[in-house]
Amino acid sequence: MNKYLYFQDGNNDAYCFPVERFIGFVHDSNLTLKMRFISGVTNSPTATEVDLVTLTLAENKEKDAIQDIVAKINAHPNGDPVITIADNVNQVYASAHITDVAGSLDS
Repeated sequence: MNKYLYFQDGNNDAYCFPVERFIGFVHDSNLTLKMRFISGVTNSPTATEVDLVTLTLAENKEKDAIQDIVAKINAHPNGDPVITIADNVNQVYASAHITDVAGSLDS
């Protein structure tokens, strides 16, 4: 069963990425963490286009947030294939340290 990571920002824009397109985290500052995904606008597995989802965090909680997100992904081997990482509209987050989300998609 394929797994997907779900994000919804405060503008009611939603993003859903297959877990296999996730390529890692980038820590930008004490308050932000970016999740990087191979862009869905290309069919090339070697393409350099990257979609970013920026998570706003409580200060200096990036490692805790990463651990919480990875635990959520790994906890779903046979359950719901859609894993909510950050949903501002419904105030649901994979980590208590996430306070906001925004996406930046290549197109």
